Amino acid sequence: MLTDGISAIEIEEAVRWRRHLHAHPELAFEENETAAFIASRLAEWGYSVRQGLGRTGLIGTLSKGMSGRAIGLRADMDALPIAEQTGLPYQSTRPGKMHACGHDGHVAMLLAAARVLSRLPFDGTIHLIFQPAEENEGGAREMVRDGLLREFPMDSVYAAHNWPALDIGSCVARDGAMMAAFGTFEINVIGSGSHGAMPHEGADPVLAASHVVAALQSIASRNISPLDAAVVSATQIHGGDAWNVIPERVVIRGTTRWFSEEVGKKIPRRIADIATSVATGFECRAETLHDARYPATLNDAGCAALVRAAAKDHGLTVIDALPSMAAEDFAFILNEKPGCYFWLGSRRTDRNPGLHSPYFDFNDELLPIGAAFWTRLVLASLPA
Repeated sequence: MLTDGISAIEIEEAVRWRRHLHAHPELAFEENETAAFIASRLAEWGYSVRQGLGRTGLIGTLSKGMSGRAIGLRADMDALPIAEQTGLPYQSTRPGKMHACGHDGHVAMLLAAARVLSRLPFDGTIHLIFQPAEENEGGAREMVRDGLLREFPMDSVYAAHNWPALDIGSCVARDGAMMAAFGTFEINVIGSGSHGAMPHEGADPVLAASHVVAALQSIASRNISPLDAAVVSATQIHGGDAWNVIPERVVIRGTTRWFSEEVGKKIPRRIADIATSVATGFECRAETLHDARYPATLNDAGCAALVRAAAKDHGLTVIDALPSMAAEDFAFILNEKPGCYFWLGSRRTDRNPGLHSPYFDFNDELLPIGAAFWTRLVLASLPA
């Protein structure tokens, strides 16, 4: 299953790379050691390397033949601010930092493919994009702003993510919507503090905030068509310091998700309307802020078809799964260039923690499969 072209010795070495990266995680825009690790290997295999794009990102470029065609392949590099609890021999050596999403595996897969591609014939140019800060910080956006697509022209661009909900040997590459757009919101509910034993002497923002949170649930259920996807989740409530004092202010924070532009515009309007109206009803006032962080990840149909065909030709099972309401900043690149973001199954047969779990560890069984798939996708796109 998709391990041709990579020797057993090279697979073992790629696993060692992955576990080294796992033990030395770096957070968003701190990936200096990771970038240096990648750059030294790419240079060894004959790639030209451009470092410092999007702050800590890098590009490895290799051209062969006479064609002007070019393809981009992206791997994300950053870790998460999570305290690892796996107990593995290669567990994170950096307290509070962990590769809990498999970006260590994504880097190792693309590096292994880069090594194989350096000795295979193809006709065109490959740009290997090692991206910082995928986790909520918009590293892809920063790379685009910094000239990624101007400095490295490409006809299409691809990114893979390990997916623990799918079996090893499976692939999902949808036409159109793959991952949702994502935003954050903050609502400050401001009242008038009072003693908890004499609530009538103030205006209680705790009570008002509680009703605001409940009312926000009506946005997805009553303001958005049942045929559209939308999420409004309050994830934090902060206010008060004492058992017997009603505070002056309560803060509500949360996340929003959507696919269509119309829904993305309606959600923040309704958050503001509901918060203001409900707070007023309790003699409080509300200040709201909504920040649209990532756009929806929308695949080009032709590029998605190419991924599905390559997957079928080389032994993967193509699954027609629903899109995810999680978000992905590769969307910033897909807004500029046709391409495809796809999932490769990484389910474990025993314990199978989800992404962002303190018990998560990338499944190394996927590493040779993903590396060989990257190789075959390049050869299908840039035939010699």
